[in-house]
Amino acid sequence: MNLHHRFEISLPHWIDEFVGHWLNQNRSGLDTPEHRMELAIALAAANVEQGTGGPFGAIVVQEETNRLAGVGVNLVTGINLSSAHAEIVALSLAQIATGSWNLGKLGPMQLVTSCEPCAMCFGAVPWSGVTSVVCGARKEDAEAAGFDEGDKPVNWTESLHQRGIEVRLNVMRDEAARVLQEYSEGAGTIYNPGKNI
Repeated sequence: MNLHHRFEISLPHWIDEFVGHWLNQNRSGLDTPEHRMELAIALAAANVEQGTGGPFGAIVVQEETNRLAGVGVNLVTGINLSSAHAEIVALSLAQIATGSWNLGKLGPMQLVTSCEPCAMCFGAVPWSGVTSVVCGARKEDAEAAGFDEGDKPVNWTESLHQRGIEVRLNVMRDEAARVLQEYSEGAGTIYNPGKNI
């Protein structure tokens, strides 16, 4: 039997230049949830434009310093790995960069995602150590584009709140949902096993 013994996730080659340019162009930086969401949405749109994955972007920000700790884009179709969602990528790279599986040990950390977490990413949030989550598009927007967001509690925001994780919804929702809609209308690959069997 020839089993694979490792897998690796790397951000696409264009990310560093893109993020650097974005930060230079946006002098206000990452000082508000709205500014942070602008970057997450820009990453989602660029990921589609570059052909490296689906229409989702996420960042992790150290709230006290407004420092970018991690960046993620959806890489599912680019590397054929169903767990390579933007949130998982951003959280994982932030943990590696900071040297801690518990991001909360380093002070308040915020996950900003262009679309509310799917069932898998929702499950990852409490274990990551982030203290807040900011979401753009909603589950309904992703599902309208054809994506399967999975099952999570109806009261998922309250569930996170009870764990000390604040959630803010609908930040630049229209702009974030537009990226999903344009991807779907542009015949982008919709990875939904129920529809692709």
